[in-house]
Amino acid sequence: MIKLFVLSVCFFIFAHASDSQALTIREQIKVSLIENLILSTATGDTHADTNPLLSDKDLCLAKIYKKTGSVPLWVSEKGPGLRAQIIFDFLKKSDQEGLDSSRYDVKDIANVWSTQNPPSLARLDLLLTYNLAKYIHDISFSRIRPLTLDLVMADNEKENDFNVVDAIQHARTTSDLSAFLTSLAPSHQYYQGLKKALKIYRAIAQTGGWQTIPSGPTLHPGDQSPRVENVYKRLLSPGISGINPPHHNTYDHQLQKAVRKFQELNGLKQDGIVGPQTLATMNIPASHLVDQIIVNMARWRRQAHVLGSKYVMINIADFSLEAFKNKRMILNFPVIIGQRQHQTPVFSDSIKYIEFNPFWNIPTSIAKNEELPNLRKNPRYLVERHVRLFTGWDEQAVELDSTAMDWKDITASQIAGYRLRQDPGPWNALGRVKFGFPNTYSVYMHDTPAKDLFSKNKRDFSHGCIRLSNPLALAIFALEDQGHGWTPEKVEKHFFSDKRMIVLLKPPLPIHITYQTSWVDKNGLIHFNRDIYDRDALLIKDLNKSNDKVDRIIENTPAD
Repeated sequence: MIKLFVLSVCFFIFAHASDSQALTIREQIKVSLIENLILSTATGDTHADTNPLLSDKDLCLAKIYKKTGSVPLWVSEKGPGLRAQIIFDFLKKSDQEGLDSSRYDVKDIANVWSTQNPPSLARLDLLLTYNLAKYIHDISFSRIRPLTLDLVMADNEKENDFNVVDAIQHARTTSDLSAFLTSLAPSHQYYQGLKKALKIYRAIAQTGGWQTIPSGPTLHPGDQSPRVENVYKRLLSPGISGINPPHHNTYDHQLQKAVRKFQELNGLKQDGIVGPQTLATMNIPASHLVDQIIVNMARWRRQAHVLGSKYVMINIADFSLEAFKNKRMILNFPVIIGQRQHQTPVFSDSIKYIEFNPFWNIPTSIAKNEELPNLRKNPRYLVERHVRLFTGWDEQAVELDSTAMDWKDITASQIAGYRLRQDPGPWNALGRVKFGFPNTYSVYMHDTPAKDLFSKNKRDFSHGCIRLSNPLALAIFALEDQGHGWTPEKVEKHFFSDKRMIVLLKPPLPIHITYQTSWVDKNGLIHFNRDIYDRDALLIKDLNKSNDKVDRIIENTPAD
């Protein structure tokens, strides 16, 4: 057991020390280190064979130092070494990654940094080890717990998946510790762009931010008002340039152009009018935007760090899809995402297949809550929508005549046993194509016959799946390098045919479903968008919690 091990090491040192010769400073450091480990493992032996949770500081340290023979890892009789300095530097600048440097005991480390006292050197070594482990965990996986509202990730992602002993062992044995620690954060442009934006907005917040624009009547181009000067000063912020001071407080054309740019960068209707919504957005404090950037950096740390040379990215909060190839944006178009009660989940996966003219197997939740009430009113409801009824979900299921059923006597649990399948065609809820990436949430992307919904500014209408405004373009993008003569003309032919066809993608196409309420675009401009599911405030609170335990706030719901 751990305690017996450290006791035996301590006894070995004392037994081999000459009675007439004091222990060397190195040996004194080791003894002090072991004494700390003995104290810390007083109640930890029963868990000696388990992977300790990072929150269990004492057991983590005991496991780490047992692996290394209870020797100091970062200090010697001369004090902290080069690797110790690298660790301390990364902990001190962790704020730049949107982390909280106070979480890593930076002040405590600084207080004992210059010590020559062996017990203090031992404490320094322990401080560096445990806080390095916390930093590696946080920068690699984020401090947002995987079961919070924002990130309904894979169920097996839990804190005990982080092996603290392996993390420290890797740090000890890597030839370039600085390069190793640098590599842990996402290197792609989305995270790095937010990191630069964080520095800019922190500087703005630290100097007091911007003054609040007083409330008043809506400002239209041509209006004269003392508040025009306030609007002008607010717009002197990152992303908006070329503004001259307004003449006689007149809301002129150049200020209108700047307001439209502000509206674009903040997900607002770009009408150039300073109404209640635009005014409220302008008055959001800079400190709040700093928090918003930090939350979005944390989201990226939780998702895939490598996006791929060719990939599709959905931003739920922006109702948008982007497709990239070799860092160049190929597609950018609107999408429809899940309603608040059917929130689209956040995760990374790969599109495995494309189904042209698909069937729609209606999920049981929709069958129970939507189809059954309509059938009780109109027995021909399924027939009129080209939906066929089967006795079950297996291949041998027999088709039934839905108009002959007495739906008033059918219960919700009974209809869940039937399979309701809508035939391909212009009426089909999935439209002409479906993009499949099998996942635990049963969500996918698809076309839709309801094209008018894409003109809405707020597009949360689905049961969790993602509806595409330009599915044909995405199909062409996905199939262009699949071989087998998949020219744009061939894709279009299958798209508009009435024939059902499934095409497997080899290799699959990476897809990243994200929830970005702030991001930096290809021109380096920072965007702040609506928080459609009201997740930011919860996550800011979560990131500021002293404990790491957060309960599941919401369950996944069936997809449409």
